[in-house]
Amino acid sequence: MTYYLPQGRGEQDSGMAGEIIIHPTTQNARLPALIAEAGDGAAKRFFEFFTANIRNPNTRAAYAQAVAQFLRWCEERQLSLRAIEPMVVAAYIETHPGSDPTKKQHLAAIRMLFDWLVTGQVIPVNPAASVRGPKHVVRKGKTHVLSVEDARKLLDSIDTSNVVGLRDRALIGVMVFSFARIGAVVGMRVEDYYQNGKRWWLRLHEKGGKFHEVPAHHNAEAYLDAYLEAAGIGEDRKTPLFRSAVGRTKTLTPRALRRNNALDMVKRRALKAGLSDRICNHTFRATGITAYLEAGGTIEKAQQIAAHESPKTTKLYDRTQDQISLDEIERIAI
Repeated sequence: MTYYLPQGRGEQDSGMAGEIIIHPTTQNARLPALIAEAGDGAAKRFFEFFTANIRNPNTRAAYAQAVAQFLRWCEERQLSLRAIEPMVVAAYIETHPGSDPTKKQHLAAIRMLFDWLVTGQVIPVNPAASVRGPKHVVRKGKTHVLSVEDARKLLDSIDTSNVVGLRDRALIGVMVFSFARIGAVVGMRVEDYYQNGKRWWLRLHEKGGKFHEVPAHHNAEAYLDAYLEAAGIGEDRKTPLFRSAVGRTKTLTPRALRRNNALDMVKRRALKAGLSDRICNHTFRATGITAYLEAGGTIEKAQQIAAHESPKTTKLYDRTQDQISLDEIERIAI
């Protein structure tokens, strides 16, 4: 079954595991059977949930995927919308094959959808309200982190004799030296790299529509200057800063680079540099924070640079204690 939802900034046209197609609303929009059977009011409320209630495109795509799986599961069991009870939601979560974080996310999406349907007077009560998800406590993130030496090795391995290489080095450099998320970086425009006094700054488009401004590290500044000069887009202030390329022609398009293309680039560059295939876009956020803390930085300042709401979130990226010295192991005197 296909669900058509409005496309937000930075979203991709497709690719959600064959279940969700992020696409502008059209006359051919198809609804889940459970929603369609509940009438026009339910259909309207269903689309409003994704269009008016969820503004973040990443959350919208993730919740759309979660809702699609749950509704298909209910359809296979020939349930109607009003027949869904807490036991049904609990059974779905209990038998879900995903990890605990995935189960918690799916439960959150289901609970929010039914809350929206209740307030829209489509159904009387929320069957997911009383369902408890699995416990999941995280004290350290799982994102792969590069050492300072490997991060430098990766940056130095990039061929900068062409504009695409300069773009890739600048993009990775911005993520490392500003702790920025990939979505914030690919969302930048040329004007978001700007001079303030004697220093150059970065304006990042963070989650929730927030702007986060940080000074540009001198290395990031050098990478960006070289890229902008080669690309010749320094005066096109309202256009995307990091642009997609035309195949392997080493030429750029006017369009912004997508996150999935940035991930492909990162993995390709990492393998070419002889590094782990576990490296992803988020690796550079974790790498930058860890390198900063290893150099004597504080969690509080790292939180400020990373634009985290809580220092607990920043602490997840701290891998300074990962390396256990051989001397400490040898203290086990057996």
